[in-house]
Amino acid sequence: MKPLTRPARLAPGARVAVVAPSGPVPEERLEAGLDILRGWDLEPVVAPHVLDRHPEFNYLAGTDADRAADFQAAWCDPDVAAVLCARGGYGAQRMVDLLDWDAIRAAGPKVFLGFSDITALHEAFANRAGLVTLHGPMVAALDFLKNARAQEQLRATLFEPETVRALTSGSGTALVPGRARGVTLGGCVSLLAADLGTPHARTSARGGLLLIEDIGEEAYRLDRILTQLLRAGWLDAVAGIALGSWVDCGPYEKLRTVFADRLVGLGVPVVENFGFGHCEGALTIPFGVGAELDADAGTLTLDEPALA
Repeated sequence: MKPLTRPARLAPGARVAVVAPSGPVPEERLEAGLDILRGWDLEPVVAPHVLDRHPEFNYLAGTDADRAADFQAAWCDPDVAAVLCARGGYGAQRMVDLLDWDAIRAAGPKVFLGFSDITALHEAFANRAGLVTLHGPMVAALDFLKNARAQEQLRATLFEPETVRALTSGSGTALVPGRARGVTLGGCVSLLAADLGTPHARTSARGGLLLIEDIGEEAYRLDRILTQLLRAGWLDAVAGIALGSWVDCGPYEKLRTVFADRLVGLGVPVVENFGFGHCEGALTIPFGVGAELDADAGTLTLDEPALA
């Protein structure tokens, strides 16, 4: 696994597009997020269908075709420096294959930000466009709106990425001690498992530093998801693993038993409670960059800044 192409950092006055590839977006939260972006001296442009609702499926922000069209237009607009997701939910898998990936590659590298359901798009950008992407707080997400730490670390990553080369949650502990080097990848582990067998999917995390988290998945379902990845050989020769947040997944001690049972046998460093994902004050983490994971210290040190 090799490091991917890094997009350019943002500069004051940059035009950034806000899209909704997945679930419906609360208007008041969107407006609050846009105000924060304007306070950073960015020029946010909201895609036409961001506030849409699918006529039949109320868990989708508009039709698959409209969500894909918004994304395509935003990415291919030469005046747009970044494409930021408004929220997650569900729906990115339904529209990812409607995108023209030849046109996306031709448009060149840009900053892409999101997490949760957006995992499907992180994987697509890695596998089909070879681009570094940012796993971090979204424009209409509560953590972005209310948590100063999440805001500041994201802002620094976007504008001054050299200042956030060493990432630590302050609470990370070693499930399996040791250090590992590799290229970062990951997201919601349920979405990574759901990607198996689909066109253009990553066939293995070999040589990677895998950062995984999830929300609303009980212990037995996480066991099933990890077992599926193990049986598929997807975790063969992974270099190291960081476990993020597990909101609404049940008592952590029960989850920890599952993680130990399924992951310790891989024989690689594993750090838990790393502070990314659906938790309060979540870290922004670049996917596609070379890094060193120190499970004992609870740190992830990037070989180079997330953005060029």
